[in-house]
Amino acid sequence: MPRPTVTQLVYGSATVFLSTLAMLLLSQTQTGIGVAVIALAGLGLGLLVAMTVPMPRMSRVVRRHVVRAKSPARTPLKAVPPPAGRIPGPRVSHTTDTRVGQHSR
Repeated sequence: MPRPTVTQLVYGSATVFLSTLAMLLLSQTQTGIGVAVIALAGLGLGLLVAMTVPMPRMSRVVRRHVVRAKSPARTPLKAVPPPAGRIPGPRVSHTTDTRVGQHSR
């Protein structure tokens, strides 16, 4: 997960503070449970706002130049000559194992 940007932190913190303050003033609650519920709602709203703030992106022009810089140089492929001499085949073990024809249990 990418780190939050400064903008996301500012918007999320401002939302927590202002929404909690507004809900406390509008509800006029005086109980501890009511204040806790409103505080949790404010934190939830702040998290929602912080996560929905768009992340900064590269412009198309910059992205095009970055992609071109990362791509390997395009050189034509050269024909590779076949190896000289005998091509080795698969290796065969000359040891005999008595369990080769048996089934596993």
